[in-house]
Amino acid sequence: MTTDLSLHPAHVQLRALDRREISSRELLDLHLARIDDSTVNAVVTRDDDAARDAARAADERRTRGQNAGVLDGLPLTIKDSFETAGLRTTSGAEDLKDYVPEQDADAVARLRHQGAVIMGKTNTATYCQDLHTDNALFGPTLNPHDLTRTVGGSSGGPAAAVAAHLTSADLGSDLAGSLRLPAHYCGVYGLRPTHGLVPARGHIPRPPGWLTSSDMSTPGPLARHPRDLELLLAALTTPSPSENTPWSVELPTPSKSINQLRVAVWAEDPSCPIDRTTIQALAAVEQALSEAGAVVRHTVGPVPFDDSARLFEQLLHATATATTGDEAAAEELAAARALRDDDTSPRAAFLRHRTQTHRSWLRADEARARLRQTWQQFFTEYDVLVTAAAPTPAIPAGSRTLVVDGHERSFFDQTGWANLTSHIGLPSLVVPVTTTAEGLPIGVQIIGPTYADRALLALAKELGPLLRVVGSSPLT
Repeated sequence: MTTDLSLHPAHVQLRALDRREISSRELLDLHLARIDDSTVNAVVTRDDDAARDAARAADERRTRGQNAGVLDGLPLTIKDSFETAGLRTTSGAEDLKDYVPEQDADAVARLRHQGAVIMGKTNTATYCQDLHTDNALFGPTLNPHDLTRTVGGSSGGPAAAVAAHLTSADLGSDLAGSLRLPAHYCGVYGLRPTHGLVPARGHIPRPPGWLTSSDMSTPGPLARHPRDLELLLAALTTPSPSENTPWSVELPTPSKSINQLRVAVWAEDPSCPIDRTTIQALAAVEQALSEAGAVVRHTVGPVPFDDSARLFEQLLHATATATTGDEAAAEELAAARALRDDDTSPRAAFLRHRTQTHRSWLRADEARARLRQTWQQFFTEYDVLVTAAAPTPAIPAGSRTLVVDGHERSFFDQTGWANLTSHIGLPSLVVPVTTTAEGLPIGVQIIGPTYADRALLALAKELGPLLRVVGSSPLT
């Protein structure tokens, strides 16, 4: 084992802390030194003094034989869209460049309650609203595997920081693939938990101080090993004292090993084509699962891809209107009323969704419930579904074009596969599988039924050793 523990996964770092092979303060300094030397622009706000105080407190607890929780003394970073008490939170927006919250977001408070040492904040797209991670405050975050490629968005800072070993893990967020796309592009594990398990209060957007959040936005962890995600998931599903919650969450323990699983593979769909390298990655996963004894079957998916995508877009644009100003809302309504009935352009669909009636939204929500029911029935026949994470490896930085095997597609097709579950709320895990000849990571998405989060992580742990990851190492 290399002596630089910052190169190892979070669970290895925690084990070294427990064995007194390193102190939390020493482990923190290793990570801060890596951040100092980094060229990927992933960590945009530091909290060195407070982090050293927290690390010192963790070391003192261990000396006394005490433990704050499953992450005690572990240095990690937080996406800059989550409010952090006493530490600048901008969500990549210039109008929040001086905003310092007085209270942690609920998810951050849960991590602190479990002993996490918060080192700083990682970069995001402005208000989390792009598939690239770039903003006027901090500039672009660069992909550690190829500085000319995008990290995706909007949780690109978290994914790059984890991939470059600047942090052991990070807290990201996912509304429309915002966590899973960067995990795929940067070659790390990223979990969008079952919706509702991890509270989103204190995530921007919505505006600072709001108690509510989008009905699709879900905080989730990124790390370099599925065992690390297990630890973070345990922390993120344990309420902090400030929540005054009289209950606790105990997710089901996985009941099947890999050789007992019924696996469906949704390999391709004409609505969102994937490139040859991604097809090969899916085939490698299918082969590994079959050789391990799982029953693997191809499927066209539990729901029609296009129907699911249209409903997702309707619900997405609806939830995004919550903070629209009165004047802007009036302008959108006037523009929508001026549309011709036969106008089927993307702009027309956008305006209609943004100005839909409450009755229309209620019917869309009913359609969502019926989709959930269809997925639930699907998971009585299969344990998990494997899909592409995205159509291609990371595209060029700043590009607004997606090209799949020479054919230009919509820029937003990058998250087409992720958004199959974004409005449904199912747990979805991105697993790194391989790299291209150029060293770009390729991952797959594994989807399970509601509250099967731990089962997905258990499968990832068994699958990892069966896959051979080749290619270049990430830069710092």
